Amino acid sequence: MKTHRDLAKYSKHISDLFEWPKDAKDWEQYRLNNNQVEHFKEYGYIHNIKVLNNKQIDVLRDELQDIMDPNHPKHDLLYEFHSNESEDPNRVIFHSLGHWRVSKGFHDILWNPAFVMASYQLLGEQNVRFWHDQLFCKPAKHGGVVAWHQDYSYWTRTKPMQHLTCWTGLDDATKENGCLQYIPGSHKWGLLDKPSLTGEMTGLLEFLNEEQTKALDNPISIEMKKGHASFHHPLMVHGSFENNSEKPRRAFVINVFGDGTLSDTDDVILKGVPPVKKDLLMDGKFFPLLSTGIFK
Repeated sequence: MKTHRDLAKYSKHISDLFEWPKDAKDWEQYRLNNNQVEHFKEYGYIHNIKVLNNKQIDVLRDELQDIMDPNHPKHDLLYEFHSNESEDPNRVIFHSLGHWRVSKGFHDILWNPAFVMASYQLLGEQNVRFWHDQLFCKPAKHGGVVAWHQDYSYWTRTKPMQHLTCWTGLDDATKENGCLQYIPGSHKWGLLDKPSLTGEMTGLLEFLNEEQTKALDNPISIEMKKGHASFHHPLMVHGSFENNSEKPRRAFVINVFGDGTLSDTDDVILKGVPPVKKDLLMDGKFFPLLSTGIFK
């Protein structure tokens, strides 16, 4: 299949990396159980959900390596590209957005049925639209931090708040290499101001009360094998510490929202994407529908 330069043109699979279920019965193998859904509601996250096999991981690792090249011929399609976004010159955080428009695997992972089914359930069984993607890579020995933050504090240009984040590791994620950290129940704190994402780990502290500050002393380390994912609420306070280990920590993030989400600004929402006027639906080729009604 000959594909166009900008893969946003395609709102379906363009490779054979994932197999889309044929009917409602085929979807059942991907369905979360009631305990997982209830855990998400109570604590703001679930984790250890297998979404990739080894073949898929290998393909995505190769594509990631290509995307990290500053001379990649499609970099003009990315929303952001930071070879190092860390504010600490002795640490490195590679961070990019928009790679779904650039490579087949990262395009098709939006229609990974394991991811789509979980997203559908955790959004209250409503149809799922793509928001944007991210890559976060911490090299061995000198990987930087991602500060404590809430995702939605950076996303208030959309409304209502019916968003969801999926974080998936392309390496085993451990405490030593800077795995994700959650503050259970913090999704019930309400919307906080946003700190610098790759600045001081504790930048959020100035916006917290005493009880919330104490909660940061007891995070949950989300250690997972490669190919496994965690999902979290848009107000979940989370972050990750340095990678001082001998191994890299590579991961990608897919952010989605419920169908019916509106723009809350007349400004450009993502670089290179035409503005969506305030109070109009977030839809079209840059915010494709990932799910259908066949789950019911």
